[in-house]
Amino acid sequence: MFAVNHSRDRSVQGMFDRIAGRYDLMNRVISFRLDARWRRQAIRTVMTKEHPCIIDLGTGTGDLALNAATIAQGRGVFVGLDFSLPMLRLAQAKKNTEPHGGSAAFVMGSAMIAPFKSSRFDGALTAFVLRNVSDLPLFFAEALRVLKPGGRLVSLDMFPPDPGWFATLYSVYFYSLMPRVGGWLAGDRQAYQYLSDSVRRFRSPAKVAEMISDAGFESVQFQRFLRGAVCMHVAEKPRAA
Repeated sequence: MFAVNHSRDRSVQGMFDRIAGRYDLMNRVISFRLDARWRRQAIRTVMTKEHPCIIDLGTGTGDLALNAATIAQGRGVFVGLDFSLPMLRLAQAKKNTEPHGGSAAFVMGSAMIAPFKSSRFDGALTAFVLRNVSDLPLFFAEALRVLKPGGRLVSLDMFPPDPGWFATLYSVYFYSLMPRVGGWLAGDRQAYQYLSDSVRRFRSPAKVAEMISDAGFESVQFQRFLRGAVCMHVAEKPRAA
């Protein structure tokens, strides 16, 4: 997912290693299965060519890369990059059961030192990863580097929702109830307490858009879902230096 270069990164890596087996289930439970809809929208937004070459940064168990391969009906190349070996083993197992899994490949490595040549991909996807990254400017700089000119970055992540009645309900659910549900279903309350805390402490969608722009992207915009509890950022690499 990202470079393991200090104690926070090692802690986050260990957490994802621990919860790998329950990761997909918890995503569906926590989001009431809405995450699948958001992922499909992100995939359709990033695919601007008929036979695209797409990288999924922080692929986890491979859902995004494999769903992209399915939507494209195997026409293209879809690469998932992650630093968690247990997650990648699950991604590989899924790949072997998917009808279009042959167009997907999974690589162990860091999104902050991506093991790919510059200007390699038509699009870059990332879903629910940014809050776990210790150096977002470097993450976005690497995404820019590996994209071809005109290539598109699409990111999904969770944020504190806009103030109002929904934010009050969300706080009760996500900050109080969800860590308990995670402890019950995944056997690791600490991991889901971290998830709750990471959302509470995360930068605003506007600040993330500013960081993406500062990395060198253009046409940066974002779309809010669930009154801002989830946002999709979209940006493009300039076509000319």
